[in-house]
Formats: sequence, structure tokens, C-alpha cells
Amino acid sequence: MSLLRRPSLSLLVGLGVLASLPAAAQNAGRPITHEDLWTFARLSPPALSSDGRFAAVVATQPAYDPTQQSADLWLLPTDGRAAPRQLTFSKAAEAAPVFSPDGTQLAYTVQREGDTAPQVYVMSLTEGGEPRRVTSISTGARTPQFSPDGTRILFVSAVFPGTANDADNQRIAAERKTRKDNVRVYTGFPIRNWDRWLDDRQQRLFVVPVAGGEAKDLLAASALVKAPGFGGRFTDTGEEVDAAWTPDGSAVVFSATTNRHRAAFANVHTDLYRVAATGGEATRLTGSGALEAQDSYGRPQFSADGRTLVAQITPRSDRVYNSTRLATFNWPAMTAGATVALPGDLAVSTFGIDADNRTLWMTAEEAGHEKLFTARLGETTARRAFDIDRGVYTGLQVADAARGVLVANFDSAVNPPEVVRLDPRGGHTAISAFNSAKAAQLDLATPETFWFDSERGARIHNLLVKPANFDPSKEYPLFVLIHGGPHIMWRDSFFVRWNYHLIAGTDRVVLLTNYTGSTGFGAAFAQGIQGDPFEGPANEINQAADVAIERFAFIDGNRQCAGGASYGGHLANWLQGTTTRYRCLVSHAGLVNPEAQWGTSDIIFGREQNAGGPVWERGGVWVTQNPMLKAANFKTPVLVTIGEQDFRVPLNNVLEYWSLLQRQQVESRLVVFPDENHWILKGENSRTFYRELEDWLDRWEAAPER
Repeated sequence: MSLLRRPSLSLLVGLGVLASLPAAAQNAGRPITHEDLWTFARLSPPALSSDGRFAAVVATQPAYDPTQQSADLWLLPTDGRAAPRQLTFSKAAEAAPVFSPDGTQLAYTVQREGDTAPQVYVMSLTEGGEPRRVTSISTGARTPQFSPDGTRILFVSAVFPGTANDADNQRIAAERKTRKDNVRVYTGFPIRNWDRWLDDRQQRLFVVPVAGGEAKDLLAASALVKAPGFGGRFTDTGEEVDAAWTPDGSAVVFSATTNRHRAAFANVHTDLYRVAATGGEATRLTGSGALEAQDSYGRPQFSADGRTLVAQITPRSDRVYNSTRLATFNWPAMTAGATVALPGDLAVSTFGIDADNRTLWMTAEEAGHEKLFTARLGETTARRAFDIDRGVYTGLQVADAARGVLVANFDSAVNPPEVVRLDPRGGHTAISAFNSAKAAQLDLATPETFWFDSERGARIHNLLVKPANFDPSKEYPLFVLIHGGPHIMWRDSFFVRWNYHLIAGTDRVVLLTNYTGSTGFGAAFAQGIQGDPFEGPANEINQAADVAIERFAFIDGNRQCAGGASYGGHLANWLQGTTTRYRCLVSHAGLVNPEAQWGTSDIIFGREQNAGGPVWERGGVWVTQNPMLKAANFKTPVLVTIGEQDFRVPLNNVLEYWSLLQRQQVESRLVVFPDENHWILKGENSRTFYRELEDWLDRWEAAPER
């Protein structure tokens, strides 16, 4: 079966529309609906063949009924001369595609009919035929990677401690299934992560022949996995181990922590380790001295010539936030090369090594965008490859920039995600058209950027989103939307969770302020929130509203509401106790009592660092910036929402706020989603959330001035 096929006219039109990016921005169109928002395709980061000819991506087609949702593999010619080709059509969701070194095979994970857990499958891209299952491990397989010679596959699986093979895991699983009790027992911290209780399973690395056979646990019985603090990298969906084959295929380099058990009273860090591809003891490659002084290393990659190892490094300091950089090492000697920082102390998001073995490419957030940067090996500071005034690049993959083979996902507030090929000299060309045709039907105004100097001298970046069918002669109410984190930023990006245009609708303006603590403006700006968690950022948010009202005549300054989620909810609760300027507030997953948050969240030590000392000392901001202690001032009507499975901002924090509101007889509405976590991720629940938000804002924007 040929890899290339003549593209259809409709697809080429779609690609052309997106390549020049006029779609949503230049078409008046109709207002976006929740159905539009929810059913746009969602794309995985692209995988790239070593020769750069093809990219593979998983395109998820969401549905309100989860049984009708699909997630399939697509093959995209990077030169754009042929149409993308759908490779899978099953109801099961494929994930984590990766090409073989010769580009003829594609490995991925999926739980097909008859599988009890996700397994690694391999399909031939030249011969066609049914994909072949490579693993049959009871604990499931994730993130496959071909060995350099293409004969073996590395993958990750979560197994029970002390196990040496899959039979051990099956035996322990069967024993636990027959237990009559249902109890969790812990002797240390942490015990939860985002929306799940932690158990004793460990993330391990396995190698299996591509031809099939028994998978080898590389770390079984090693001293490393017996360490009390052993683990991988926590994410908001679970835990991962970043790993890469060594250039000769004899070993694997990976990152892991051995001090997670210290998380209640110290920073947790990760180091790089090396383990033979046949298994055995792991050798630590980075870090020395006291554990408290360690930097964190992750996401290792090797250059094509095998002479350089590059990894992300996040330095350790007395600050909670530090900008991620790139560390380089001469391989296999592991002598340190130059550490590459970004201009303005920005933080590396994703990176890749060019086929020329000398050039690094990376993306980083900057002032509402995620941009492309580059550096030569040996240089200590990267430079911006080119500037952009719209959108974000994510999931960067690099083959050969000299031939123009850099691919990434691109999206903006007016363009749902597509896969693009970047031109190192500037700009990009779309190589997919999953969403462009539907986006072209919508009236999505490009966000307007403005800056101001805060009262304390900080330069503050803002995005302003106008409603559909905008009429500059009208006056619109203002909704001040506050981002969470705090160490993220409002981006010119297409969000599902807090979609700017769906919130704006046809009758309000949305203001997005990157207050002190936001990323994308250098480490010092992000660190500025430490010791000032609420008051300073809230003052900047209020000042941003004042500036917007003064600058934009179409904003009705008498009709303001504000709200946010997570840290944005925290700040909304601070506004509740410190101002009556807003007609209404919205607080999703917002704490009202930092002391209670410290004791019940899944992370605690960073909160202590931010506050300047232990909670029991009750000094400084533990008292002076505690929204609960300002409950005597609570007056503003507020919509309060929470996912019951949220362990980052546990339900009790929100119920404490609700109790204070009821005690103070503040008009309020509590909406609890029993089957949601920190986010609202299910289609019907999301639709209900947006409906609640819309009804709440409509009610108070139309109410007589208080």
C-alpha cells in the first residue's frame, strides 16, 4: 500500500485556508456554541519519522456520549503534497505513536477488544495488513520507543513492588482482588495526586522484542526501585518516566526521583540514570552533594550522531518557581557541556535536536504566545528563531531544519489546533485540516493585546476578547477572567475548559490579565508572587479592569464581574473579601482558607515556601492574606463550583467558603460535580457548567446597580 494518495479538493482547500490563517479571523460567521467547542478535534503531539517525511498524530473526535467518541491514528506527509491518511478506525483509542528508525513501521498503544489493559501494537506502513500486538503484559504498556536498530521496543508499565515478572504481578493482583476489606494504609507523604489516591505500584521500564515475546523489566530487584522515595514524574493525569535509548542501543537513560518520600518537608527532584537494556542496577548520571541542593533533570534526548545528550534542567533555589533550561553532556563521557538558557529567563517547554547534530530547537512561552527558539551546541543563550503575533506552537518535533522539517501543533484563540510544518525563517504551513473548515464558519475575534504599568511598577500583559457580532457603538459588560496556576499564563490559544469566545458570547467583553506570578515573562516575574499570594496580583487584576474601561469605550464600567478557577478561584475569593466593585463573582475550585488548603491538598511543601514559613507559626501571609479572615466583608453574589474528586483543591475548602457565604447571607449558588476532578472534563458536565456560568453572568449584568 502506498504511503501517498492524491488529496481531495476539499482537503486541499482546508489546508490552504489554514495555511494562510484567515479562517475564523476574517469571517464574520456565527457565534460559537458549546457543541462547536466540544466537537472540535483534539490532537496529540505529533510524532516524526527520522527522515522527516511523515508525521503521525492521534486525532480525537469528542462526543457528548463517551461511547461515540473516537481517537484514531493519522499519517501526515510533511511536505503537504498529499492528503493525510487515516490509519485506524477502531472504537478503541490509540495513543503515543512512534516511528521505527527506518520509517516503515509505527508503534502505538491501544486497548483493543480482548485486551485487559493497553498494549503495544505495531503496524507496517509499507505492507498494510492488520496491526500486530507486541506486548501481553497484565499491567499494560505506555509510551513505546523503538531501539536504534529497530529490533526492540522500550515501554513503561506500573507494577507492584518486589515483582520480577508479569506472573508475579498477576498473582498479587489476584490476591488483592479476593481481599474482603477495602482499606488504604500509608506511612508517608504523598498519598494523593490531583484526582487519585496513590497506591504502591511503581513505574518501571520494560524492553520487548518487536517480533514479540516476554517483556524484560529493566529495574526489577534493583536498588533504585527499593529506595523509599523512588518514582517518576507526576503529571495531572498520572505518573511518567522520561526515557531514551542510548545511541548504540545497549542501555536506556531515564529520569527518576529517589526522594519523593520527603515531599512533606523538602523539594522533590529528579536525576538522570542509566540502565543496561538487559536490566540490572541503574547508575546515576547527574547530581551530587546534599539532596536539598539538587536540580531536576528530565526528558533526555540524544543527537543523531550519538555524541551529545540533552535534557531539561530546572535549577533548585529558594524560590518555588525556576525557569527550565537545557543541559548538554558529551556522551558517553557525561562531561558537562554548556547549559542553554532562553533570553529574558524564559522557560523551555519542548525541544528537539536537529539532524545536523549542532542545532537545538525549542519552544517557550512569551507574552501570551509559545514561540520557537534556537541555539547552537556550546552556546549558553538561545535566540528567538522568529517572532509571532498570534497563537502557540506545542509538541515540537525536529528532523532536519535545513530541509524545513520542524513540525508542531499550532492553535490560537481563533484557530483550533492543527499540525503544522514550521519554516525556521518564519511562519508555518498546515499539514492537517481537522478543524479549519468548521472554524471558518464562526465569528471569533482575534484577542487584542495591551500592556500597562502596575501601581508597583510591574509591566502587565493583557488580552481583550470581543464578543461575536461586535458593534463598537454599543457598551458591553466586562468579565474579568483570572487564570489559575499561578505559574501559567493566559495564552492566545484555543481552550476548551475556559473558552474565551464561548464566555464572551454576543454580549460581553472578556479580560485576561497575566498578573505577577504568570509565566512567559521571565523567572523574576513568576517568582514575584512568592510571599504575596493574593493582594498584589488582585490589585493588578483590578487595575487591569480600570485600564481596560478607560481605554475601550465599548466597555460599560458599571457592569463588571470577575472569576476564575484554581488559583483564579483563590483570587476571586480574595476579591470577595476586599472589594465590592464587581456585580458578581465566579469561583471554581477556589480555596478560602490557606491553612486548610495546606493540610488537605495533595501538595504542601511548596505552599509553605510561598507563605514564608510553616503554617503553625501563623505568621505573615498565613494571616494577612487569608480570604476567610475577611469574611465580615463578604457581600458580592458568587457562583461556586467544584469537582468532588478534586484533591488539589479538596471539596472541604470549597464547602468552607460556602459555609461562610451562607453565614454572611451572601447570595450564592453552589454547583458540585460528583464525577469530576480539578477540571470539568465530561461533555454534558461541561455544557452544564457553561450554562450555569452564562445564566449567572446574564442575571447580574442585567441587575440594577447595587
